[in-house]
Amino acid sequence: MYTAKGHLEHNQLLVQYSPLVRRLAHQMIAKLPANVEVADLIQVGMMGLNDALGRFDANQGVQFETFATQRIRGAMLDELRGADWMSRGNRRQQREIETAVHRLEHRLGRPPLESEIAAEMGLPLGEYQELLGKVRGTQLLYLEDMSSGGGDGEDEFLDRHVGDAEANPMARLQDRRMREALVAAIENLPEREQYVMSMYYEHDMNLKEIAAVLGVTESRVCQLHSQSIARLRAKLRDW
Repeated sequence: MYTAKGHLEHNQLLVQYSPLVRRLAHQMIAKLPANVEVADLIQVGMMGLNDALGRFDANQGVQFETFATQRIRGAMLDELRGADWMSRGNRRQQREIETAVHRLEHRLGRPPLESEIAAEMGLPLGEYQELLGKVRGTQLLYLEDMSSGGGDGEDEFLDRHVGDAEANPMARLQDRRMREALVAAIENLPEREQYVMSMYYEHDMNLKEIAAVLGVTESRVCQLHSQSIARLRAKLRDW
């Protein structure tokens, strides 16, 4: 696979390591909003692989897969940073919903009704439901406003939670604990929202399929999904 000068055979290794790109893309997409397409990550990941093949020097004593993994992840992270993958307006509105849910849960001692959340935000129910549909692309876990830094923190979020977590045992431990807390929080969701989360994340059903099962519109499924995320983040915000 190497040339006489110690460089890699380019075309052969593009094919050989393309499964690595797909694997990294699927690992990353699990931590990103629904509006990020895995095909886009694979495309930029292949560009990162191509860059790695051009830059790799076997004489440096580093395994190619290790070197390539860093380049591929870097290309994907750069793409996410440059694509403004979550608008500031959506982040702000999602935080407003989450804050309202958090206040109501402490006050009522139970998950608030949709109408109660709308009232807490000073919105008519219909307007609140429209807002839920608008923020449908928001992230389930590890949003930037859960970081310790100030500002919007997109870079810190990406580096902490979409980068090479496998190289950090503490990150793996924190991720396991977060998952345990998340399972417990999902069990406390209203029944219909539990169904939505299960069908969407466990059974990989799309919005149209979920809507057919529940007998509602796709836009209603979007609303229920966004509201579920707000409830979960309200539960996990102090984790």
